[in-house]
Amino acid sequence: MESEVEHSRRRRSANYPLEFKRQLAQQACDPAVSVSQLALQHGLNTNMLFRWRRQLMAGQLDQAELVPVTLAQVSPISKGPVGSGVIEIRIGEAAVRVEGSPDPATLTLVLKGLRA
Repeated sequence: MESEVEHSRRRRSANYPLEFKRQLAQQACDPAVSVSQLALQHGLNTNMLFRWRRQLMAGQLDQAELVPVTLAQVSPISKGPVGSGVIEIRIGEAAVRVEGSPDPATLTLVLKGLRA
């Protein structure tokens, strides 16, 4: 069984604000910046900063943006099975239309593709 002293020595993971992570990750992408030095200046583990940089490049540190949504009346296409429907997303001139009941993994890939 672990003593209270050992438990109190264990470091707790800090929950850094998203904007802080994004800012440091962007700095870490600069080839002229030493990631080790940047981490040291902010009291961070270098591996953590490398992870944030990878997350930034993968779009995982993007802040969700709210966009206006309008509901349009559409004429019925056909009577499909219960749960089938249509999702149409328009961004500028582009439109993505998803019909039926896609599996969550496919829908997630489509939505992530829109963020890129």
